Amino acid sequence: METVSGNLASTLGIEPGITAIIGSGGKSTLLKTLGLELMRAGGRVLLCTTTHMYPVAGVPWDGSSRRLDAAPWKPGALHVPGCTCEACAGLVRGSICQAGVLDPEIGKLSAPAEPLDQLVQRFDYVLAEADGSKRLPLKAHAAWEPVIPAATANVVWVVGASGLGKPINEAVHRPKLFCERCGCEPTDAATPERVAQVLNAEMQMLNLNNARIMLNQVDALADPTMVDRFEATLGRTIVATCLK
Repeated sequence: METVSGNLASTLGIEPGITAIIGSGGKSTLLKTLGLELMRAGGRVLLCTTTHMYPVAGVPWDGSSRRLDAAPWKPGALHVPGCTCEACAGLVRGSICQAGVLDPEIGKLSAPAEPLDQLVQRFDYVLAEADGSKRLPLKAHAAWEPVIPAATANVVWVVGASGLGKPINEAVHRPKLFCERCGCEPTDAATPERVAQVLNAEMQMLNLNNARIMLNQVDALADPTMVDRFEATLGRTIVATCLK
């Protein structure tokens, strides 16, 4: 098990390019935490999603100081010196912004209008939230997710430790799929062993064996041995965090 001592991006092995953040139990928090850390190190950072997400609080939508009620740049519009669209905003070192199409009815952003493989040419780091979890700490992936861009350089798989030991039907997004993959009932507990079994099955199914596994919310565990049990069943080193 690795713990974070200062530099989260280094601990997770984040390299320039597209980073897909998947799983449950802290994806949005990780998105912002990593983005600010990389920005402070001098990087040009873009936060976005390949599905849907709520805007990241405190991060400019289009690279300017304008808030989310400002109209974003639209494809086809002319660019001028000092343009603050989602593409041009990344040209200044040590910057951060978020991009996407805002649905005013639900208040969520969808994927940026410009493809990520084009945006990544203008930014050092493109951090993309690549699936949803209905704000639950654990999840099982459906056939259509996660939505990971082909040019992705890094994948971070987040697992919410606050769900460990709780009933599957209370802590897991798509509990039926979860149970199918570890052979249990929805009323059974989401033990560290079951969560690791599902994760291993999905890593193989999705060909994501190189993903870094981040067990978040470990401070919520009444039994800290659950971290070791999860890692032992998973059979690989994890990164343990307490992101808020």
